[in-house]
Amino acid sequence: MEFKVTPWEVEGIVDYQKLIEEFGTTPIDEKMLERIKKDFGELHLFLKRKIFFSHRDFDMILDRIEKNQKFALYTGRGPSGHTHLGHIMPWIFTKYLQDKTKANLYFQLTDDEKFLHEREMTIEETHRFAYENALDVIAVGFDPERTFIFSDIDYAKTLYNIAIKVAKKVTFSTVKAVFGFENSTNIGMIFYPSIQAAPCFLPSILENEKIPVLIPAAIDQDPYWRVTRDVAEKIGYYKPTAIHCTLLPSLQGASGKMSASDPDSAIFTVDTEEDVRRKVRNAFTGGRTSLKEQRELGGDPEVCSVFLYLYYLFEEDDTKIEERRKSCLNGDIICGECKAYLTEKIIRFLKEHQKRREKAKDVIEDFLLKD
Repeated sequence: MEFKVTPWEVEGIVDYQKLIEEFGTTPIDEKMLERIKKDFGELHLFLKRKIFFSHRDFDMILDRIEKNQKFALYTGRGPSGHTHLGHIMPWIFTKYLQDKTKANLYFQLTDDEKFLHEREMTIEETHRFAYENALDVIAVGFDPERTFIFSDIDYAKTLYNIAIKVAKKVTFSTVKAVFGFENSTNIGMIFYPSIQAAPCFLPSILENEKIPVLIPAAIDQDPYWRVTRDVAEKIGYYKPTAIHCTLLPSLQGASGKMSASDPDSAIFTVDTEEDVRRKVRNAFTGGRTSLKEQRELGGDPEVCSVFLYLYYLFEEDDTKIEERRKSCLNGDIICGECKAYLTEKIIRFLKEHQKRREKAKDVIEDFLLKD
C-alpha cells in the first residue's frame, strides 16, 4: 500500500524501513544501542521498543559525549492548535537526553510557518497557540537553566540574520524537489526552510563557539534537516545531527498520525476527563465484530490504536505489554478491558501534566528568548 510522509501530512500506513531508504537516514542498530546504554547507563523505553529508530550522525554526538565535548539539543513545534500526545512523545525523549547530558535545549515555535501553511489561520492565532504550546513544553519538566524557547515571530531579528545566509545557498529547485513546492506555493513557504534551519546554528552564535546540534523529532520533519545539512559547512557550521521517532498513530486507526486539526484523532493536553473517556471509547481497535469471534479468533494488537498507545507511552513494563499482546491474540481479553485500562492511565497522566502546565504560566517568561 502506498503511503505519504511530508512535514505537513501523513497518509497511509507508513513503512518505516522504506522511509529510511527514501530519506537516506541510518537505522539505529544493536551496536549503537549497546553504545548508548554504555554512555547513558540505560536504554530509554523509546529506544528499546524501536520508537526512536533512525538517525543522522548520532554517532558523532556519542563521540562528543564520550569526550565530554559540548553539543546542543534543538527541537520544536508547529503551533496550529493545542498540543497532543503525539507532539509530547519526542519531547519526553529530548528531556531524557538533556537529563543525561546536561545539554542546552533550543526549542522553536514555528508560528510563522503555520500561518503561511494553514490557509484558515491568522498570524494572531498561531502566535497565541505558540504561547499555549510553550506551557506544555515547560510542563514536560525541562531544566529551566538550560532550556530556551522562542517563537519565530518574537525572535525574528536574530533568526533572520542566520536564515538569510542559509537562503543564499539554497536554490528553488532544491526546495521544490525536497518539499514538492509548486508554482501556486506562496513565497513565504518557499523561504521558510531557511528559517527552520536557523536554530541549527543558533547555539554556535549565542555561545560564541562552534557547537553541533542534535535534533530529536518525528521523521516527518527530516526533509528540513536534509536541506540544512547541505549548506551547513558552506556557511561555517557543523551539519545538524538528528535522531528520529515513528509517528504516534491516530485514535481512528493506524494509517496516519494524530492531527491537531482533527480533535477526535488525538488526546490533547487540555482535554477533560470526559473528553478522554469519549475518545478512547470510540477509538479504533484490532478487535473482532463480536465477543464470540474475539474469544475464538483473537484480536490484532498491531493495528489497534489502544494497544499502540500503551506500547508507545502508557505501559512501561515490557512483561506486561507482552502479556497484553498475547492475551489479545489469544482472545483472552476484550477491547473494553483494554480501553478502560488505557483511559485511566491517560487521565492520571493529564491530571499531573495539567497541574504543571498551570504552574508554567508563572515562569514562562524565564524560558523565552525574544528580540
